[in-house]
Amino acid sequence: YIGGGIGLQSTSHDGNSTTTIKLMPEIGYNLNDSWALGIALGYGEVKAGDDKDKVFTVNPYARYTFAKFDKVNLFVDGSVAYAHTDYAGAKSNAFSVGLKPGVAVNLNDKLSFVAHAGFLGYKNEKADHEGAKAFNTFGFDLDGSDLSFGFYYNF
Repeated sequence: YIGGGIGLQSTSHDGNSTTTIKLMPEIGYNLNDSWALGIALGYGEVKAGDDKDKVFTVNPYARYTFAKFDKVNLFVDGSVAYAHTDYAGAKSNAFSVGLKPGVAVNLNDKLSFVAHAGFLGYKNEKADHEGAKAFNTFGFDLDGSDLSFGFYYNF
């Protein structure tokens, strides 16, 4: 399958505006009815005034589909992800290992709508300058920052 997601958001607060653009193409292979392997590569930009935040991500995963209904599949992705951020010259690197639950709605034999919500696992982020301290997070997160939507074309 191939697919992915895109995002566009504009926020205005007290005369300041922020625009966010994301592009996350994805490719995967169904090993059987329950297991798939895939990778998502992403690029995003956040522009606030004259500052621009650029993010590049690589996210390989193994997907296990644990429940199948008529047109709906429930799955969980086990992934190891890397993200590099460059914000006005300040750089940071982030790694994560964990599980992301999701749902696929099979619109027909070839097209599926897919959504992920939440994350259970470990995240590490560190700025790329001397003296920077790493942020380490472990736990379950279910909020809007870990919500994504996309479409897949199934071969």
